Amino acid sequence: MQTIKCVVVGDGAVGKTCLLISYTTNKFPSEYVPTVFDNYAVTVMIGGEPYTLGLFDTAGQEDYDRLRPLSYPQTDVFLVCFSVVSPSSFENVKEKWVPEITHHCPKTPFLLVGTQIDLRDDPSTIEKLAKNKQKPITPETAEKLARDLKAVKYVECSALTQILKFGEIKRRQKMGSLVQFGSRSF
Repeated sequence: MQTIKCVVVGDGAVGKTCLLISYTTNKFPSEYVPTVFDNYAVTVMIGGEPYTLGLFDTAGQEDYDRLRPLSYPQTDVFLVCFSVVSPSSFENVKEKWVPEITHHCPKTPFLLVGTQIDLRDDPSTIEKLAKNKQKPITPETAEKLARDLKAVKYVECSALTQILKFGEIKRRQKMGSLVQFGSRSF
């Protein structure tokens, strides 16, 4: 069985680990535990063929800036995550994450992933953001950034409600229109 290596990057506490746990177990984790490094594997069907999708969860905290790139070699695709209710994590997509992955893996494609969409309309979250003269990131704003940074696609998800998850990515793979992963196409 062929393997697809997918590395997930983004600021700490944007929901990367919750996304992966929700996707691989269909359960939302009950507590926040900062990740140092973890990986998950699931079998997916692409074009009628089974593939092992290796999902590599990385630490977003600055303390791990030198350690994190050790997980990058042989990556087929990156998921660059930000929380739609954290403007600073959105800013770091272009200031930190895309420069980091393109420095280490210049030819590796990436998807931009907006997480925590269940909080975009949450009154207390909106109120907290408003106190800092901020508001949630809109899909249109994120799609524009994805185009500007040459991401394969922008997708949104909620690990809590399991809205979208990786459904859009899987559909595109099955239709054969997803990007070539490195030198391999699916």
